[in-house]
Amino acid sequence: MTDVSAALRDAAQRLAAVSDTPRLDAELLMAHALGVERQVVLLDPSRFVVPADFASLIARRMQHEPVAYIVGYRDFWTIRLAVAPGMLIPRPDSETLIEAAVEYFRADGPRRILDLGSGPGTLLLAVLAEWPEAHGLGIDESEKAVDWAERNADHLEMGARARFRVGDWAAGLDGQFDLILCNPPYIADSEALMPDVADHEPPGALFAGAEGLDDYRRIIPDLPPLLAPGGLAVLEIGHTQHMLVRELAETEGFRVACRQDLGGRDRALLLTRA
Repeated sequence: MTDVSAALRDAAQRLAAVSDTPRLDAELLMAHALGVERQVVLLDPSRFVVPADFASLIARRMQHEPVAYIVGYRDFWTIRLAVAPGMLIPRPDSETLIEAAVEYFRADGPRRILDLGSGPGTLLLAVLAEWPEAHGLGIDESEKAVDWAERNADHLEMGARARFRVGDWAAGLDGQFDLILCNPPYIADSEALMPDVADHEPPGALFAGAEGLDDYRRIIPDLPPLLAPGGLAVLEIGHTQHMLVRELAETEGFRVACRQDLGGRDRALLLTRA
């Protein structure tokens, strides 16, 4: 019988070769194998016996398979989102967009929200969790992503407030939204990525031309008629793209502010009507 604490130490040592967060990965995989939450394992690991399939989960991670795909979910902001291979995995840096929206609207909140490139519902469902009176629309080019977003909305009991549909960014949309959120692809085609990302996540959700700006050039010109007076549009950016994307937004008449992520890197541009 293997001690859970010892198994976690051994797994973390092995995972250090493939992960920046080896101990966390080991703990999440152990909790998944045991069918409990991670904090339960950490609170009293002596309660448990190492499950037989823990070794196979570690082996999958050693092959660079993302932890989120292995366990089937990713925690984001205050919610848990089911994810599956072939869709963009929610990342902590994207919580910067939620923080910006919460600070802008405070308790009153927006009433109508648009999420462009909604993936598994990440940004839209996170803000709907903040403001129970709000409703939102999520657009994604992937039918699979839309299907999983709808599942997540139903699981979070937000199905009546969140709609998702397949679309091409803002093409064909009308009406106005108090809050527009967008995490588009922004990686340059030539940029090398870690195997976890490059070999598993969908390229169409990551790469955006030679400079990583192709989708901003399509999205930003469509935003002015969609943003309600007093509203806010928040775009995630790569940490070197602040000035380039700012110029695109200012050309369309927006006032622009920038917000940094927890690492102090430029991460979100806040667009308001000038």
